[in-house]
Amino acid sequence: MKRMFTVALALTLAGCGGNLGNESSGGDFPSRAITLLVGQDAGGSTDLIARALAGQLKDELGQPVTVQNRPGANGAVAAKEVAAAKPDGYTLFIFPGTLAYITPLAVSPAEAVDVNGYDIVTGISQDDFVLVANPGTGFRTVQDIVGAKRPITYGTTGVGTGSQLTQALLFAQTTGVRATAVPFDGGAPTLTAVLGGQVDVASIQLGEAQEQIKAGTVTPIVTFARTRPSYLPDTPTAVEAGYNVPVQQSRAIAVPKGTPVEIVERLRGAFGTAFAAQAYREFNASRLLTPNEVDGPTLLGQWTGSLRTYRDLVAQYEINLSGTP
Repeated sequence: MKRMFTVALALTLAGCGGNLGNESSGGDFPSRAITLLVGQDAGGSTDLIARALAGQLKDELGQPVTVQNRPGANGAVAAKEVAAAKPDGYTLFIFPGTLAYITPLAVSPAEAVDVNGYDIVTGISQDDFVLVANPGTGFRTVQDIVGAKRPITYGTTGVGTGSQLTQALLFAQTTGVRATAVPFDGGAPTLTAVLGGQVDVASIQLGEAQEQIKAGTVTPIVTFARTRPSYLPDTPTAVEAGYNVPVQQSRAIAVPKGTPVEIVERLRGAFGTAFAAQAYREFNASRLLTPNEVDGPTLLGQWTGSLRTYRDLVAQYEINLSGTP
């Protein structure tokens, strides 16, 4: 009788597709290590955020979370790898908002990454950009740049990035400035270029630039924040200086499209716990990051609005972000 019951139970489970408690439905997720891909170089803001979160997630999920860098094309290289990965929750991606709402303005539709082709687990945070100059230039204000009456080189963190758009918008609204973009692959090499005098100025995320600003090795000219950051009270915003440059960086956690809802919810809960950890909150404060820990639909609404705003500004000022004539 016992043997007959066991066989009958096995047949019943087979008839149900064997989905009770299996990985596809999230029942025992996670049962192995998780990979968190970063599309930027090590040492930049996105990379540091990933590593800060990975440490918290390991405790919550009970499995290692390994950060792997796949720099290139403002995150598009990593995004394509994630899109092709199995939708089982074991491959995560820190999706930079600029890849969704600025890069499409710089590349062909075939090259653009569509955020709707992924499942968004959660928003993470937002941060602002600051225009910094090598002290050797003597630039302290935008008017100093205008008054230099010479060609200007500005470093960007790549084509189709917030770093590029902030400066393209700024210089499009000045008169008589011949400014040439010099792209790098991430914030760290861009800042290094300013420090080494390879470029005159660059737009860098606040968290990446703050130590060099404090040390006096770069000079802050304007921030592209909505209001003056508390730690830069003497540096005007671009709006205060008379320029319409409403550009901000944002990030989210994405997984391959079709990841089971139960797994997405498990991950969202784990990230929620990580966000609440004191160590991570202190990390956010130290890096000047504003929490934006919203759900997927809310995040997509924000990014769709940003794409619309930036597309209109690029058209208004006839800006070419492609990097080619």
